[in-house]
Parts: sequence; structure tokens; C-alpha cells
Amino acid sequence: MQHRNVLSLFRRLAGTALSVVTLAFSVPTLAESTNGFPMISLLMPSLLEPAASPEGALTTYELRAAPLPPSSIDLTATPDNLWDRLRNGFGMTDLNDDLVLHYQQYYQNRPDALRRMVERSRPFIHHIVEELEIRGMPTELALLPMVESSFNSMAYSHAHAAGLWQFIPATGKRFNLEQNWWQDQRRDVVASTSAALEYLQVIYEMHGDWHLALASYNWGEGAVKRAIDKNTARGLPTDYASLTMPNETRHYVPKLQALKNIFGNPVLMVQLRLPEVLNRPYFTTIDTEKPMDVKTAARLANMPMNEFLALNPSHNRPVIKADTTVVLPTDKLAIFRSNLEKYAAPLTEWQTYTLKHGEKVDHVAPRFGIALPELLRVNGLPGRVRLGAGSTLLVPAGDGAEDLSSQQNAPALTQIIEPEPVVKSRGRQAKSGKGGKVENKLSAKGSKSDSKHAAKASSGKNQKVASASTGKSAKGGGAKPATSSKVAKSANGRRG
Repeated sequence: MQHRNVLSLFRRLAGTALSVVTLAFSVPTLAESTNGFPMISLLMPSLLEPAASPEGALTTYELRAAPLPPSSIDLTATPDNLWDRLRNGFGMTDLNDDLVLHYQQYYQNRPDALRRMVERSRPFIHHIVEELEIRGMPTELALLPMVESSFNSMAYSHAHAAGLWQFIPATGKRFNLEQNWWQDQRRDVVASTSAALEYLQVIYEMHGDWHLALASYNWGEGAVKRAIDKNTARGLPTDYASLTMPNETRHYVPKLQALKNIFGNPVLMVQLRLPEVLNRPYFTTIDTEKPMDVKTAARLANMPMNEFLALNPSHNRPVIKADTTVVLPTDKLAIFRSNLEKYAAPLTEWQTYTLKHGEKVDHVAPRFGIALPELLRVNGLPGRVRLGAGSTLLVPAGDGAEDLSSQQNAPALTQIIEPEPVVKSRGRQAKSGKGGKVENKLSAKGSKSDSKHAAKASSGKNQKVASASTGKSAKGGGAKPATSSKVAKSANGRRG
């Protein structure tokens, strides 16, 4: 048994020696074919093939170190897109109900109307967002003019509300918006924005809730307070959704929330193809030192008349009085100043004329070479009126007129004594000539009776006309006082 073990050991040693001898004889050959890497060749026979050409060599990749994350993130960095800045300042509690869903679908189904509102907002919305941020107010309030006026600075409602923010006359006066012969600051973009945000701050501090503040802006803070007191007395909740209110106010906040949902969603805005608005000021302001025609100011700024009026919609007259703020695109300010310095002609073609005792408007018009309807329109007067002595009219420059620069403030307001009498006859009437003059064929008794009736009717009518003489007609969006009981009752609010 021991003999066998020795023999087996001898065989193993012999086999190992034979392998070493074989390897020793093959080393030179392998060295030649593998460029000095015999062991690798034994382990990886595929490398025994001829070496590949440089063109077929493996591609070399450079491994760079991963960039280090910033030590801090600046959340105050100003974005280039105004909509991003708007979203960053959202601060109101979201309202989620069926009305919000209804109006969001309503707006999304009308992308053209949304795009028009965005284009109209372009000159103003950057200024509004900045003013909101200065006051620490939620920036979604910058979308409120979309609900109020569709960003139409000349908007005028049946309740006599005017401008982007739709102030009624009473609330405009409460927040120091001038409404006089020269201008109506409810349509002034800068002044009305400041007044609207001040008003919103006041009613927010009153209620401590933005939804109730918005309801007060639409309905009046007195009306909202009464609704809250009514629910409190009944042990009911006093939040916006729980109050009993008119349908217009009930739908008011959902409209704003629907717009917030749309403009707060960048993907949805792209789908609706809503245009981008750059996050930079669109306009700047400059004060005039002398009276200046509106058309002259537009010409000095190299602007089309309609674009100038869109930025300066508050003027009731074709003249901008001295010491008035003019709004210009930022890129037009230098042009305006340069052209103004070189301008040698008179800045205005208008002067003022004071009516003498017994003088009629239809006699003044031909004297200054202007048609009567145009003279009445320029002065904001209804047709067929008789003015009192001492009333001041704006007339084209001519003999007997006074320089506008001599007017320290607004000229003496036109005093409407009464409309031209229109006698209602009970008999036959005949019209003669193009002017439509009426030839009355009445008995002495009938004439006396009719005259008495006309005087009585004109007395009440004159009061209404006289009260409106300080402002512009409803069509023009001027400062016409609210006369309806509904508007008068809600004078504490922005509108009825």
C-alpha cells in the first residue's frame, strides 16, 4: 500500500514537471504574439489575435467630477418672466367649488379672449405687481382688473364705475381720485391702482379675510358687514361661501380664482398659447410744466394717438393741464424730452373764453371757427343748452380768448341754466327749413298752459343736468355723479 502511494506521488510530480517544461518552451512564442503579456494571453485567448489598428481602438472617455451643489439657493432672484414672479407671490387661500370649475372652463374655452386680456394688461400689470409687493399683498390681486374691466382702461359701467379698477364716483372721491373738468383719475392707471390697493388693504384689515375683502370691493363693506352680522346672530358660519349675497358677488371671487388657476399653471398657459410678459417696467411718468395738447404730447413721444390715449385715458379735454403727470413707455421718455426741448411752436392750440351776459354758445362757435357740435363735445356739454354768464369754454386760439397758462386751476365750470325750451303743442305743428324750427299755431290760452307745463318739466330736468355739468357724459366715461338709488345706497362700496 505504501509502495502505491509513493508511485502516485511520483506521477503527480512528473506531470507538474512536464507542464513546466511545456510552458517554458512556449514562452518565447507567446511573448512574440502577445507583446509581453503571456499570462493575460493564457487567461484571455481572444487577445492572441493580431492587435487592432489605431482607428479601431476603444474610445476614451474623460470622467469629470460631478458639480458641487450651491451652498445656498437665492429665492429672491428676479425671474425674467412676469408670470413666474406673479406665481411666486400668490398668497390667498384657494377656493374650490363648482363655480370656480365653471369659470375656469369658461375661460379655457375662450383662449382668444384670454390672449386679448393679456395683451391689454401688458402695459400695466408689471406696475401693479410691483405695487402689490411693496405693500406685502397677494400678487394674484394683479389679475383682478381682468374680472373688473378686462384690463380696458376706458371701461365704463351702467353704475357709473370707470377705469381698470371700476371705481364709482363716491368711492373715487373717498380715495382722493380727482374728478373734475380736466380729468377723471378713476381712469388714471397710476392713481387708480394706488387707490384700489389702499381700499383693498382697508377692507382686508376690517375682515381679516381676502375673500370677504373682495366681496366688499364688489358689494360694499357695509353690505358685507350686515351679512356677517346676520349669520352671526343665527349661529351660522361667516366665511365667504356661507354668506347670503347677490349673484354678482357670489360669482366674483370664483372668477378671480379661475384666472389664478390658469395663470398659476405654466403648462396650461402654453397649451392655451397665452403670451409671455417680460418682467420689466413698461412705462414711466413725467410731469408737464405747461398746458399741452394731447395730440402734441403724442407727437413729441413719436407715438400713435391711440397708444398714447391707452396710457393716458384720464383726460376729459383735448388739453393736458400744467403740472399733470403724463405716462410714457420707458423707451419713449428720452425721445419725448429731446423733442420737447426742440419744439418751438405753441404746445396747445386751445384757449379759454368766458361767456358774457346774454351771450349764447351758438354765437361763440362761429366766432372761433369751430362747429357747434364740436365745441359742445370738447367742453363735455349736451346739445341745446343755455349757459350762464361767466361760464368758461375751451375754444380754439383766437382774438378775445385767454391763454390757458393763466388758469391756475380748473376754469370756471360751465353753468347750465336750462336746456333750450322745447314747447309741446297740442295743435298742429309745421317744420320749416333744415334746422327743424317749429312754428306753433296755438291759442293764447293753450300757449300759456303749455309754457307753464314745460317750465315745470324743465325744472326737475335742469337739476339733473346741472349736477352732471362738472363731469363728462356717461359715454365718455367722465365723472358723472351716481344718481340712482341703488348706487347712492351702496356709496360705501366701489359700485352698486
